[in-house]
Amino acid sequence: MVQENGRNNMKRSIITIDEELCTGCGQCVPDCPEGALQVIEGKARLVSDLFCDGLGACIGTCPEGAISVIEREAEPYDEWIVMGNIARQGEAVIRAHLEHLAHHGEAELYSQALAYLEENRIAVPDHDAALCAPGSAGTSDRPFAGCPGVAPRVIEMAPSTPPGSSAGATPSELRQWPIQLGLQHPDAAYFENADLLITGDCVPFAHPDFHREFLEGRILIMFCPKLDAEIEEYVEKLAGILSRHRINSITVVHMEVPCCSGTRYIVDRALEHSGSGVPVTEHTVSIRGEILPP
Repeated sequence: MVQENGRNNMKRSIITIDEELCTGCGQCVPDCPEGALQVIEGKARLVSDLFCDGLGACIGTCPEGAISVIEREAEPYDEWIVMGNIARQGEAVIRAHLEHLAHHGEAELYSQALAYLEENRIAVPDHDAALCAPGSAGTSDRPFAGCPGVAPRVIEMAPSTPPGSSAGATPSELRQWPIQLGLQHPDAAYFENADLLITGDCVPFAHPDFHREFLEGRILIMFCPKLDAEIEEYVEKLAGILSRHRINSITVVHMEVPCCSGTRYIVDRALEHSGSGVPVTEHTVSIRGEILPP
């Protein structure tokens, strides 16, 4: 890992497309779960570095062998740098990138993209920016290119119930979507400057006051260390989150059953891989839903 200007550089895998080999057949597009690929002007294009996980799900469906994965040293995602690459590809790709950010509710990155175009005196093409209008970021369920269930979005919090008022429905403290680690992208903006809550799948069902006791003010990551088969992938993805973002703290909550203690094991492995010194607090919940003493 290389550090420049106080920020960590790391090896990042990302796809690359050979335009000479690409015929624009579009077979790769449905197999990009993040919706980062589109066929534009007869060629497959990577319209957003942000949502390319570099796993290459699109490679096997390219009949021409035009897609491959490369690795390069990279800072945490930088929209300014990405726009430099996007702008060179012309108006159609600029439009697709802006709409891609809008459809994922990435209002901050969308604003940075517009600022780049303005500073470099590049005309902003007509595009659908409805999801990045003031007050709308991350609140729409409108479909986008890719599975809507994996679209990173920030959830606006409802006002708290004033002290002394009559009790009603307990408000949700969930601040982002998705919540399963297998669906989350390490570059999602909601991880920046976050306090993480990393928990086993069963905890929210066992502990009756999970939202108020643990989730309030935190970004949630969930998985099952017993049943999920992607443990090494989880370690790598969590290490990527820790490397690319400023994380303030980690709270680990798991059940008292032995298999669930693997939650802390994955966190410790990810901390080791990332070289991060984020402080960790651990809680254990009994099968009856009680928080056990340390």
